[in-house]
Amino acid sequence: MIFTPYGMPEPGDDHLRPTFFLDTDNPAVADFARNAVGAERDPVNKAVRLFYAVRDGFRYDPFAIWLAPEAFKASTVVEQGYGFCITKAVLLAAAARASGIPAAIGLSDVINHFTSPKLKEAMGNRDVFIHHGYALLYLDAKWVKAAPAFNIELCTRFGVPPTEFDGRSDAILQKYDAHNNLRMEYLRDHGLWSDLPFNRVKDDMEGYYPHGFNYGSGGHGDERFGSSRVGAAGTKAI
Repeated sequence: MIFTPYGMPEPGDDHLRPTFFLDTDNPAVADFARNAVGAERDPVNKAVRLFYAVRDGFRYDPFAIWLAPEAFKASTVVEQGYGFCITKAVLLAAAARASGIPAAIGLSDVINHFTSPKLKEAMGNRDVFIHHGYALLYLDAKWVKAAPAFNIELCTRFGVPPTEFDGRSDAILQKYDAHNNLRMEYLRDHGLWSDLPFNRVKDDMEGYYPHGFNYGSGGHGDERFGSSRVGAAGTKAI
């Protein structure tokens, strides 16, 4: 695995080959990528199609984290139909590789200023989300960031502009909501990897979050977002 702590990596075979987590050789991942891309031939347009297929085709679910290697594989996300920021980034990177686009994984620490009381409690009342995941795609001779975490239905429901991707500019989570309230802050970038650094993610999350948050005690489905509150500007929290 190639780790790039600063700057951007030199694209190579390590950013195209299948890995345990970016399992592009799994038929479910290959089929997903092929169906998402369709007849498109241009790499930028392929990447755009893949981004939206992952963003909106897989529900964002931060309550269904399970710190086991199998749970972080791209093929598992395809099978389950949901994920959170890291696993959706893994699926996007894997689908990009399956489509001939070099891809990597990035991790950052962020603050979501509109985290719901229910989610914040599950996180041990912490403000910072550690290891927010995004994909890095090599397009037109440069790397671009793409964070497909929040699906369009969730964004619409909670008044958050969805993250849009044109294949040429970075597409990270929106800093402001639809009412221009500060929502998301990127605090620290941990670097870029040619594969998911699962052991680092697992060790850091187990040392930071309560056990229940790391092992899915919140259950599954929209009921976990049912305790959303309306903020001062009329926006809901997630």
